[in-house]
Amino acid sequence: MQQPSTVIISDDAEFSRLIISRWQSERSLPAFTLMSSELQAGFDPEDFQLAIAGRIRPQTLSIVLESLDAAGQRVLFVSEDTETLQMVRNRWPGMIALRQRENWLDTLVLVGTEAMHRMTAEAHALRAEKINSQLEHEATLGRYMLEMRHTLNNMLTAMLGNSELLLLEPGSLSAEARSQTETIRNMALRIHEILRRFSSLEKEMRVAGWETRRDSASSSQVAAV
Repeated sequence: MQQPSTVIISDDAEFSRLIISRWQSERSLPAFTLMSSELQAGFDPEDFQLAIAGRIRPQTLSIVLESLDAAGQRVLFVSEDTETLQMVRNRWPGMIALRQRENWLDTLVLVGTEAMHRMTAEAHALRAEKINSQLEHEATLGRYMLEMRHTLNNMLTAMLGNSELLLLEPGSLSAEARSQTETIRNMALRIHEILRRFSSLEKEMRVAGWETRRDSASSSQVAAV
């Protein structure tokens, strides 16, 4: 699994140093990228899972937070000022605003770790949803093929029968027409073989499903005993 990435945006190098130093005592350590408020405009939202912002110059604070909010990733904002925290909560309700007081580093690491775990879980769920949607589409196509199997077989039988009758009558077709009729017959035979294999696969899957349910029932009975 790819190592989670965290970007720290601050105009105070000590702020970033404290966070990294505290996080290093944890079992799981993300990859950190450090930026100042002047450089943050160049970050790519795809490059990080979590952003931590704090001790940013007042004149650039709104610009930084607006950019982070537009990125759509989880953002933790840290400040000592109560009014600033309230402003952030009101203007950007999707951000997590933490007050910088005693044990604030422990709280930040705990919340940040949980936020990254949640984002990873959400990404896995989204991936599973896409896979499930694709499987549903393929299952719909498979059901349609099963429903149309007999109709296609009837059509192929007619094509094969008529082409064989034409080929059995000597001199009834020109050389070119005979060649074209043979092509029709051969292609019909190939389609017939594909449908036959499709039917065989359907039976194999049905048997496999029945055996799986039987084994599951047997395991449940053994567990119950």
